[in-house]
This record gives sequence, C-alpha cells and structure tokens, in this order.
Amino acid sequence: MSAGVSRRSVGRSLRLLRSFRREQEDPDAFYEALSADAVELLGGSLELAGVLSVDVGGGAGYLTRALRAAGARCVLVDADERELSWRGPPPAGSAVADAAALPVRSGTVDLVVSSNVLEHVPEPFAVVEEMARILRPGGHLWISFTNWLSPWGGHETSPWHYAGGERARRRYAARTGREPKNAFGETLFPLHVGTVLRRLSDHPLLSVVDARPRYLPELAHAIVRVPGLREVLTWNLEVLARKRALPPG
Repeated sequence: MSAGVSRRSVGRSLRLLRSFRREQEDPDAFYEALSADAVELLGGSLELAGVLSVDVGGGAGYLTRALRAAGARCVLVDADERELSWRGPPPAGSAVADAAALPVRSGTVDLVVSSNVLEHVPEPFAVVEEMARILRPGGHLWISFTNWLSPWGGHETSPWHYAGGERARRRYAARTGREPKNAFGETLFPLHVGTVLRRLSDHPLLSVVDARPRYLPELAHAIVRVPGLREVLTWNLEVLARKRALPPG
C-alpha cells in the first residue's frame, strides 16, 4: 500500500490500541474507528468511489457502512444472521451466505474486503479461492486476520492459547462459567502469517501488492519479512492483492 508514515504513525497505533482495550464496553466506538481506519488506508492505494465491493464476513456491517460513506457500492455477506443484526438492522442489501459459496457471479467485483474473518473459518483458503473467483481481472482483494501466535491469537482466551487452544478454552470456561465466543476448533482456528503469505504468493490468479502488520506503525512494516518473529509481533496481518488478467503460463 502506498500509505505513508503520516497514515501509519505511532499515534495512530496508540489510538487503535486504546480503542481496542474498550472493545467489550463500547464495541461501536471500536469497530467504527477500525473500519474508518481501514477505509482510509485503502483509499491511499485505491479509488473507492463508485467501485463494486463485497464485504465478506462483515458481521454488523461497520466496514460496509464505512466503504459506502467513501462512495463505494458495497454488499455485505455473512454466514450468521445473528451477527448481521447484532447491533441493529443490517445494511440494506445484505445477504446470509457461506463465505466459501458467495452468491455473486464470477469476475464481477472490483474489490473484496474481509476483516478478521479467516481465523474463524475451518478452511480459510477455500474462502480465499471464492473471493478470488468473484473478482474481476484487475480487481483487488484486501484481507486481514489475527495470527495464532500473536499475543491476541486466542482472542478472549489469550494468552493461554500459547499453552494450547483446547487448554485455553477449558480455562476460560472454568473461570467465567461460559464457553468463549471464539471457541477453539469451532469458531477459532490457528492461522499463521507465513502460511498465508506463501499461499497467496503461489496463487495462480492473485498477485500480492503489499503485506504488513495492520495495527502497527510504518516502522514495523519489515516485520512480515522475518520468519518466526513475524508470527509473534505482527498481531494482525493485512494483505492487499490484485487479480491477474490470466493465470501465468
């Protein structure tokens, strides 16, 4: 992405961190800020006005609304009707559908976005294939996800996920008296930075434009090029890819 230091400053990262710490008590403030930030960063690389976009797994529609406010024509798709209506009526035109079987014609979409979804599906690369399918040649895919070995990889069960996902899940249930929303093996699955980057780099139809830690400042960009270190320090990987006109060869 062509986002400069001013867009990915230390101050921005600190603001997102403060907002993140208040997610449970004020989810609207957090998700609205996160979505606005994503659209600002996307707008530094892409023309958003008038583009046809699909928000895959967008839940209550925060990112969809932010894209629409930027002038994009955005359709929200989520597999869980409860997630769509979690914060009130979902955006008009939303659809309930599996991310691995999107109700969209092949090669018709300018932009596909998916924020913090891939770690919640058992077959994330089947979802990537489906998102690539609906993109037109020259269209862009923007994804982000929380990598498993980051300090927040276990979501609300963190940092006990470092001792194993099942153990972290049991500990959370014993401590709170309820199952975590992000239950290991059901709605939360280990996903790694290196694996995603390799799969996207080898994809016959996608070309990686940029990959970087989503929440960290510009000076942390190089982390994603360091195996091992990137699995812990990235926190959340953000990737922008472009669909090729034809498969290579």
